[in-house]
Amino acid sequence: MISRSSNLNGVNYEIRGPIYEQAVALEKAGHSIIKLHIGNPAPFGFNTPAHIQQALIDNLAKAQGYAASNGILEARAAVAKHYTQRGIQGITEDTVFIGNGVSDLIMLSLQALLERGDEILLPMPDYPLWTSAVRLCGGNAVHYICDEQADWMPDLEDIRKKITPKTRGLVIINPNNPTGAVYTRETLEGLLQIAREHNLIIFSDEIYDRILYDDAKHISIASLADDVLCLTMSGLTKNYFGAGFRAGWLVLSGKTKEAQDYMEGLMLLATMRVCSSVPAQYCIKPALEGYQHIDDLVLPTGRLYQQRDAAVQAINAIPGLSCVTPKGAFYLFAKIDTSVCPIESDKQFVMSVLKEEKVLVVQGSGFNYHTSDHFRVVFLPSVDQLTEGISRIGKVVERVAMTEKV
Repeated sequence: MISRSSNLNGVNYEIRGPIYEQAVALEKAGHSIIKLHIGNPAPFGFNTPAHIQQALIDNLAKAQGYAASNGILEARAAVAKHYTQRGIQGITEDTVFIGNGVSDLIMLSLQALLERGDEILLPMPDYPLWTSAVRLCGGNAVHYICDEQADWMPDLEDIRKKITPKTRGLVIINPNNPTGAVYTRETLEGLLQIAREHNLIIFSDEIYDRILYDDAKHISIASLADDVLCLTMSGLTKNYFGAGFRAGWLVLSGKTKEAQDYMEGLMLLATMRVCSSVPAQYCIKPALEGYQHIDDLVLPTGRLYQQRDAAVQAINAIPGLSCVTPKGAFYLFAKIDTSVCPIESDKQFVMSVLKEEKVLVVQGSGFNYHTSDHFRVVFLPSVDQLTEGISRIGKVVERVAMTEKV
């Protein structure tokens, strides 16, 4: 028996976990599955804008060799210019790293920092890659509460209570996956003050920063301070529908003079994987500087806006289910009222939804949430698919409720 490494203990990614594998098996058996589980835009008709695709084609001839390990100059300069225009001070192309998506950069940034037993504060619920990456790098993931009653804002007092001498960094995901929360300026300033007091690094995952609804305004936390080391991350995957391109960026700002050794560590790790995908890097400048197609989709007349509204209305119309209206991204985090629908666990519930109604969602515990009574819905499918899928979820809720009454 060849066993997997013990370093993988506690490392999970439920978005493609056992329930997803069960869905694949059902498809192979001939069943049609309504997929509300993953933020992959292309299968739902959200194509990478033509000018970004054309940039890939036009630059293939000069993208055949290795590039600089931290990214081609054109891409790094475009990222630096973009964030300078958004109010982040003191950044240059030398404080930008290009990676194979934000996932790659999360791993690099944690590997370069953590000693065994170091702690990183993470939102609860979180995007599970963050928790798994911390554990894989030998650190301890410590989850702080995001308050559903306060539109899923981070609970600043809970964060303060969970800081120890081993705490090294504070992760924020804004706009948030899986809740769709967009953090207020007051919240961001509170997070920065905590970081100042305890000398913490801010890791800010901003991959959905253009996907905003209603009156929501996104503020890069790094634009509010130059006395805290901030690592701001984004990429082509969500705003530009380039999930398969695997192109992301990391911007260091604030206390970079004190972080030179850390930055050298980042460069060392970047060189060990030689470079990130070169063809995709040539898409970064036109993506940032070209027409922003996403702006049309989040207007009240836009497809994403209408799908969000349809999903929220459908969830809240089902007795026993509710959700906070998301202000950003393309997810909602639905709550199960266990007094109405007394489920055994969220995992058991979503498995029942899959097996009985052929709808695939992800349980809230897959996002490291502390109570077993939530699930995430992705509202990328059409309004018809969403309303049909959520209606089927409602049938499971109704059956569980009726069984309990009997």
